[in-house]
Amino acid sequence: MIKSLCIILLSFLISPDLESKKEVYITNNAKVRLYSEAPLENIEATSVKGFSVYNTQSADIQFSIPINSFKFKKSLMQEHFNENYMESDKYPFAKFKGKITQQIDPGKDGEYNVSATGELDVHGVKRQRTIKGSIRVAKGIITVNSKFDVLCKDHNIKIPQLVFQNIAESIQLTVSAIYNPYTASK
Repeated sequence: MIKSLCIILLSFLISPDLESKKEVYITNNAKVRLYSEAPLENIEATSVKGFSVYNTQSADIQFSIPINSFKFKKSLMQEHFNENYMESDKYPFAKFKGKITQQIDPGKDGEYNVSATGELDVHGVKRQRTIKGSIRVAKGIITVNSKFDVLCKDHNIKIPQLVFQNIAESIQLTVSAIYNPYTASK
């Protein structure tokens, strides 16, 4: 399933003439950390399974992460996260599809403050978002970093009253991705 999703993402962003110009960059091991500060217990999990495609010419960016790839320190937390809150069997991926609003020159080293505007799809609910971050270009490698909050209620993630003290209504996501130029296997 993950392989087919990667192929679909690539097909939307890559055309044969762009491939030779190295305007398409990909990563398949983006790190995403989620953090929730709550009165009784903080919740933290990390995934290194984020897949993303970034087309520097069109400024299109797509990002996908398997929900069940988040690892928690406590296995019970991980189980509740997947079964009770995120319903990862029903909604296996969180996705973002949008455009970076600033033009980046992948041939020029530097650091850029950017925003990406598009659709964030979490738990089957799509919301228009503008997400701030930074892009660093160094020797043909592009690094993207972002930190933003997602409200559970915006994506119909229900938190039972019984555990309301354990889980915050807002989840902080920190994304770090290192992109390399896409090259098709010949």
